[in-house]
Amino acid sequence: MTSQAFLTSRLQGFGTTIFAEMSALAIATDSINLGQGFPDTDGPALIADAAIDAIRAGHNQYPPLLGIPELRAAIAAHQQHWYDLTYDLETEVLVTAGATEAIAAALIALCEPGDEVVMFEPYYDSYTAGTAIAGATRRVVTLRTPDYSFDPDELRRSITSRTKAVLLNSPHNPTGKVFDRAELELIANLCVEHDLIAITDEVYEHLTYDGAEHIPLATLLGMRDRTVTISSAGKTFSYTGWKIGWVCAAPDLLAAVRTAKQFLTYVNGAPFQHAVAVGLATLPDAYYRDFAADLQARRDLLVGGLRAAGYEVLVPRGTYFVTVDIRPLGETDGLAFCRSLPGRTGVVAVPNVVFYDDKDAGRSLVRFTFCKRREVLEEAVTRLQTLNLRQ
Repeated sequence: MTSQAFLTSRLQGFGTTIFAEMSALAIATDSINLGQGFPDTDGPALIADAAIDAIRAGHNQYPPLLGIPELRAAIAAHQQHWYDLTYDLETEVLVTAGATEAIAAALIALCEPGDEVVMFEPYYDSYTAGTAIAGATRRVVTLRTPDYSFDPDELRRSITSRTKAVLLNSPHNPTGKVFDRAELELIANLCVEHDLIAITDEVYEHLTYDGAEHIPLATLLGMRDRTVTISSAGKTFSYTGWKIGWVCAAPDLLAAVRTAKQFLTYVNGAPFQHAVAVGLATLPDAYYRDFAADLQARRDLLVGGLRAAGYEVLVPRGTYFVTVDIRPLGETDGLAFCRSLPGRTGVVAVPNVVFYDDKDAGRSLVRFTFCKRREVLEEAVTRLQTLNLRQ
């Protein structure tokens, strides 16, 4: 009997995630974990203090299904402030158990068995699992190195009579690509032309570098009422373990997502909802700018170290991650490389090939994260540079 003997056919092939495998390997080898994207420091103290205050104030039972009003109001205000998008906190904002639940709930709620979902690869692994759970089929458009551009005609060909939704992640994990206005306008025009729903994962919305601008798809002509916009507090405030995410969408779309969400977690994180509301409502714009600037500096530290170690570095304009091509090191198999790297260097990375249907496109690509303390990144760079990886 195999370990997946009882697993439904929809989820056959979805075993333990690469993040769990690599993080376990980091522990087993006492390695620096630059694989999974979580910070090694906490976010603003005022948010942590607000969580403690909420616990002590007794906010420890089920919150409302939609989320506490204070947080929904803060989310709506955030969208208005940063993007000039207006959402009604009673009918157009939903709090979720992180962005991952929001994405799954959207796919389950909006897709019928046999529907198709267009997404870009490399894709975050939960997108394919959520699509499968919904009974839908993915159709992928490949982002091509070195600049992670895509072929507009390939995108057009990916849309068929069965296409229900386009799933877009920008800033994009794992590549660090920030889709520009021209690319977004093409996607928006196709959504309008084919009457498609857009599901957008914008969890890295405030983590852009070198002047790159995050443009929510919902701000483009014809997209506000056909876009399910998803984000979370985890990346913005460095409290990834709290799993407080949200959805903003037109009333009918939100009602559908809410219906699916209520049978997944129902609700979650009551005191953390109060804390995130304080963060969104209290922190000034300077916090977001300074946080992105600090991450850009850490990105540059890691990029410089990886280049010195002999990698071809694909410099990201957003997110937590740097992708490298290992072929200059005489290596071609990213998965084998990442499984051996901890034993050879004491550093853990993630192979991008697991995020591709087109395995040849991702075979030699490896992802490192830079959302760690500078001293950790410096030690990782030292380890990577001192080992002769050609042996």
